[in-house]
Amino acid sequence: MNTQPPELPEELRSWIAAVTGADRIEVKQVSGGASRQAWLVDARHGAETAELFLRYDPREPKPGSAFHSLQVEAEILTELYRHGVTVPRVIAAHQERQAVLMERIGGDTWFRLIKDPAEQVATAQDFIGKLAALHRIDARELSIPGLGAAGPVAEHVRAEIDAMRGRLDRHRGPAPLLGFCIDWLDRNVPGYDGPTVLVQGDTGPGNFMYADGRVTAIVDWELAHFGDPMDDIAWLSLRTVQDTFTDFPDRLAEYEQLSGHRIDADRVWYYRLFAETRLASMNPGSVDIRASAPAGSPDAGNSLIYGMLHRRLLVEALAQALGIPEVDVEFPDDERESEHAQIYDATASALSGAVGRSTDALAVRYVKGAVRLVKYLAEVDRIGAVVDAQELAELARLLGEPPTSVSAGRAALAERAGRGEIGERDYVTQLWRGIKRDDYLTRTASGALRTRTWPPLTHTIERGEQQRWVSPSPKITAS
Repeated sequence: MNTQPPELPEELRSWIAAVTGADRIEVKQVSGGASRQAWLVDARHGAETAELFLRYDPREPKPGSAFHSLQVEAEILTELYRHGVTVPRVIAAHQERQAVLMERIGGDTWFRLIKDPAEQVATAQDFIGKLAALHRIDARELSIPGLGAAGPVAEHVRAEIDAMRGRLDRHRGPAPLLGFCIDWLDRNVPGYDGPTVLVQGDTGPGNFMYADGRVTAIVDWELAHFGDPMDDIAWLSLRTVQDTFTDFPDRLAEYEQLSGHRIDADRVWYYRLFAETRLASMNPGSVDIRASAPAGSPDAGNSLIYGMLHRRLLVEALAQALGIPEVDVEFPDDERESEHAQIYDATASALSGAVGRSTDALAVRYVKGAVRLVKYLAEVDRIGAVVDAQELAELARLLGEPPTSVSAGRAALAERAGRGEIGERDYVTQLWRGIKRDDYLTRTASGALRTRTWPPLTHTIERGEQQRWVSPSPKITAS
């Protein structure tokens, strides 16, 4: 294994010196993504030092990718900075290499690290104010060559659906659920004719920096596109599932007041499904795999639990969009034990012991992931056959014949639903039952993620047997 520290190509060091006029360049790589590298850059000129930040991707842009090239992301940042949006100022974008040099912004990233509740609320409110300000900009006033001109929202939605379908068509292998979702989105584009905005995509906690209760920079614009403001609200709710973001209905009420855009629950649910389908289209085979743990990956344990989370969120959004109520699933008795329980427990304990003796943060992450895999395998061994037998019986009733496996039965069901031989509601209802069973098998491995789901859009006030939905409107001012 190569343990040498990474080196920034000399070509880029020379380029940085040229665009900054620096006499001496000092660089240090920091965590910032699996493929897009992040570097702290000190550009020294005599006694003065410019503190900069470099984003660098050694790969060439992949045709058809959902992610923008770094040159397009630089165009987005430059135009937004010109309009007063809180983004880093771009110093230069390399003409040939995937490299963008920006000013360095101070602050932390992960929202959950804020311990003071008052600071949490202040930071969340400040972000909402900045998101609202972004959505008040008329997209027709933005000049971003890589995105083209802003048009009606429906045109941009259909263009992205076509891009998803293109990624699916290039996939070598079946992906029946993804295909079903793309077709459903295509048939049900919202009839919204309001203002087109620039949607950040993947917006929210984790993709902005903060300090002392204020947002210092909104970062990561590689999924930005023109579209519906509710698209960003859907992405914000997805980021909220993975991190935390204080009281979501309160934040949405503030957004309404500051942006002038009313929260439309039906459109938010559409774009929740849209966001999860877009993510799935980047790796088309993953959404139909019951346990997505890529072979050869040292981080397979985390892939397992986050893959399960996103499949569940996708199906929950699909069910909500179709108006399907909660489905009930009977799970096996928790008292059932495997004869190999002691071996699984011993393996998990041995791995946990290794975690306690390691000072390598990445190694700790990988070993904790391995513990998750062991916990999942223990559940499959304990009750997997029982869970599968229940679903196979349900699939046989719908298909008219027993499938050879749960995966084959789900695929056949999706194909028949796509041909109109099985109703959409029947398909999604059965699919939801299956996903709940997958989630049940993963529950001990998932830990806190097991209870995470889409946040509510409004507060619910109980009145006897009825519910009244209300959206609070606190008085706040834009920053």
